[in-house]
Amino acid sequence: MKINIINKSSHPLPAYATDGASGMDLRAELEAPMVLDSMQRVLVPTGIYLEMPEGHEAQIRPRSGLAIKQGITCLNTPGTIDADYRGEIKVILINLSTERQSIEHGDRIAQMVFQEIKKVELVEVSEIGETKRNAGGFGHTGKQ
Repeated sequence: MKINIINKSSHPLPAYATDGASGMDLRAELEAPMVLDSMQRVLVPTGIYLEMPEGHEAQIRPRSGLAIKQGITCLNTPGTIDADYRGEIKVILINLSTERQSIEHGDRIAQMVFQEIKKVELVEVSEIGETKRNAGGFGHTGKQ
């Protein structure tokens, strides 16, 4: 599938790092480094604009290396970029570490994964079928 992209950043187009990669790395497009205090969240621009076909979305997900090494992750994960959105892709990051962290121009800050979306029609009913699990919620199967 082909996706139309405008790249107003100073970086190459997002790309898969390996043949088996699911996500493309997004990079920070910054005029100056962003410093994040512990528990601070910021909106990081990428300079990337997309045009996707209807029935698709781009999901924005954390990068594992950034999370484990610096304690920085994405909020609203996965973030959804709808097919009809035409603005700049921006990433909400939070510093979950106890130390100040910085994001530099060009840092790989998130992954972008494309997904097909299935539209459904909700049908209001008065009852729904039972299952073996039924209303069993968080932790209902116990700790293994």
